[in-house]
Amino acid sequence: GETKVLKLKNLRPQDYASYTCQVSVRNVCSIPDKSITFQLTNTTAPPALKLSVNETLVVNPGDNITMQCSLTGGDPQPEVVWSHSPGPMPPNSLVQGGNLTIWRIRVEDSGYYNCTAINNVGNPAKKTVNLLVRSMKNATFQITPDVIKESETIQLGQDLKLSCHVDAVPQEKVVYSWYKNGKPARFSDRLLITRNDPELPPVTCSLEIIDLRFSDYGTYLCVATFQGAPIPDLSVEVNISSETVPPTISVPKGQSTITVREGSRAELQCEVRGKPKPPIIWSRVDKELPMPSGTMTMETYDGKLCLESVSREMSGTYKCQTARYNGFNIRPREALVQLNVQFPPVVEPTFQDVRQGLGRSVTLRCTMLKGSPMKVATSVWRFNGTLLAQPLAEQQDYSELKVDSVSRDTSGSYECSISNDVGVSACLFQVSAKAYSPEFYYDTPNPTLSQKQSKNYSYVLQWTQKEPDAVDPILKYRLEVRQV
Repeated sequence: GETKVLKLKNLRPQDYASYTCQVSVRNVCSIPDKSITFQLTNTTAPPALKLSVNETLVVNPGDNITMQCSLTGGDPQPEVVWSHSPGPMPPNSLVQGGNLTIWRIRVEDSGYYNCTAINNVGNPAKKTVNLLVRSMKNATFQITPDVIKESETIQLGQDLKLSCHVDAVPQEKVVYSWYKNGKPARFSDRLLITRNDPELPPVTCSLEIIDLRFSDYGTYLCVATFQGAPIPDLSVEVNISSETVPPTISVPKGQSTITVREGSRAELQCEVRGKPKPPIIWSRVDKELPMPSGTMTMETYDGKLCLESVSREMSGTYKCQTARYNGFNIRPREALVQLNVQFPPVVEPTFQDVRQGLGRSVTLRCTMLKGSPMKVATSVWRFNGTLLAQPLAEQQDYSELKVDSVSRDTSGSYECSISNDVGVSACLFQVSAKAYSPEFYYDTPNPTLSQKQSKNYSYVLQWTQKEPDAVDPILKYRLEVRQV
């Protein structure tokens, strides 16, 4: 709606008074006027707020918290409202005046909580609390061979980096500890701890081994901790030995192309070799197409991508590639699998009204627009339900039938059933020499009196004929009148 503003400058004592804003709709009697009155006094002031908590509040899951939003100014008395973004207020919350209480807080209750005070004087006052609920998940590791020497394998005498990462809130409060063969790792000039490597995700902890030696082989354990918080630790284990090798990926023999029927189950498979074996990331080669799950990628640990109730839209080329985490941090290895989803023909036209003059010929064509496989296996023509003699269909995407002479005997319903290896679809044609039904014009002038003193009216009726040249010339029209 439209907003009107009254501004008062250089206030005088007589300006402190009642002001009424009245709204009316001109020339409409049935809509009553609306008005609102505002009392301006020498104490009138916009709202002001303060919070009882910090603007960033970190809590543990399961805690009960209360955030108090207090008014420190405002006349008339402001209204205080709490809101949450993104999404609505959590169901385990209660607002009482300016107090917001959340019981048994959950990770999904994180977000921005906004306290807003409004009294229609000046701008609303707003305070925001960024509520963070501590959480930690998805511990992963990376093995990075000597970057300077552009190596993709672990070799004695070269440098090696082991990296550990967890998804946590707040991320910067995570403390990482490293162990070798069950004992705390002893750091030295050859064993270094680094954080915030620009080549790795933020707040990743790395253990760098300079000039790798045989004695450095062993089992390394990375433990992520929230110190002083009741959040379970997460850990990830990395084995380094002469058997630790980068991954290779391939498609099993005979599995490069998978052909299934629409609605059935499909299984795409890639084999990964190496130690350790990283997860496999699946995606469509056409980057604009999402995966069947709706996401752009899908992760599997056994190399198998199982698709239930496949549709024709799932056809295409899928790419499997090794992840850079829980394995070697090197150029991903990848392979391709083609999925062909077979489905019945989609034909055109599904129905067509064919008009032709007597004695003329007409050719009927049923075309396969889509289908898999995209070729006509069989085509069968019927006239008024009776099977017509038809030569075997060639490997093409349509079938034709020629009616040599349209007559009373050859007029009727023609059906063409086209099949591929999956199913059948049909085109229907209605052939006749009859003219199309005439259509009246309904925008003709109003009736007029035949004579000024007469009560008789005259009407001018007009009609049109659809495609008059489609059939033989029309010899006559018959007009029927029915009294209502």
